[in-house]
Amino acid sequence: MTDSHTDDAGASLRETADRLLADRLTPQARAAVAAGQWPEDLWTLLHENGLPAAILPEAAGGFGVPVADALSLLTVAGAHALPLPLADTMLAGLLLSRAGMEIPAGPLAVAQGSEVRLDAAGRVSGHAWGVAFGRHARAVVVLAEGPGGPVLVALPRDQLTVEPGTDIAGDPSDALRVESVAADGAPAPFGAAELRAAGAATRALMIAGALSAVSAMTVAYACERRQFGRAIGQFQAVQQNLAVLAGQAASAAAAADLAAEAVAAWGSGLLPAVAAAKIRTGEAAGQGAAIAHQIHGAIGFTAEHRLHHFTGRLRAWRDAFGREAEWAQRLGRHLIAAGPDGLWPAITAA
Repeated sequence: MTDSHTDDAGASLRETADRLLADRLTPQARAAVAAGQWPEDLWTLLHENGLPAAILPEAAGGFGVPVADALSLLTVAGAHALPLPLADTMLAGLLLSRAGMEIPAGPLAVAQGSEVRLDAAGRVSGHAWGVAFGRHARAVVVLAEGPGGPVLVALPRDQLTVEPGTDIAGDPSDALRVESVAADGAPAPFGAAELRAAGAATRALMIAGALSAVSAMTVAYACERRQFGRAIGQFQAVQQNLAVLAGQAASAAAAADLAAEAVAAWGSGLLPAVAAAKIRTGEAAGQGAAIAHQIHGAIGFTAEHRLHHFTGRLRAWRDAFGREAEWAQRLGRHLIAAGPDGLWPAITAA
């Protein structure tokens, strides 16, 4: 494929996802998911349109679009505050394909953290935590410690014990236990840090998409809401906050693009690029959510208003795969290791 063809394919995927979610992710569908129901019809539509598999090579059932283009789908998911594991299914597919493993059908999950061992007989035992939508996944991808080093394993959901939990947005974030279960695995061509970085990149992209939507809806509200005889958006203090919110959304989008390119390249620049992106998008999520709620006032906190769907997930995605403090430490260690002569090239590498 030429670059123009792949660009067209990426744009087509984003347009398809945006149209589908705008039509089918209704308030009723959100309420059903919040009540613990799995929206099979909506997930089937995502699958039929090839969105979960978009990141895969053609040989594995994907479209063969560049990885960064495929990952840009997650900004669309974020812009709709999607309460489904599209990000983790794409992430699991990317990790499994890099390890040369078969990719299970259906929704997939990736453990944010795990203590899992694979014994010489090929049986897995241990536990994992921070598994988004783990109770609904067909399989959960974990990095296990095998006799010869790290092994990527896809654990069938029906052989796991689920300890249900939720994140700050109310979406499933489960803990899982496995006891002496036979599972397929392959030597991992990456370590736990790279897996965590790839996961953090997916959250950075969704934060960027959600912030863009929050900025747009906050501007619209400020133009509609009237106080003291005029729209509140005409007051200078409100305009200043709207400008700050737009700036946070723009910087988050730029940082998320950097993370997507780093995941696509999957080289030595992966960790520092994702670290910088997760720091910037995390900070933007906190500041952006605060401004949006300040301008919306009390109505933005109500269950009936859509703002909380976005700001709750901004906070949850900020937490997932590490907050700013963790990634700032990783980035600091990387820059220290680069030494005085490597500092400026490291800063300007992007």
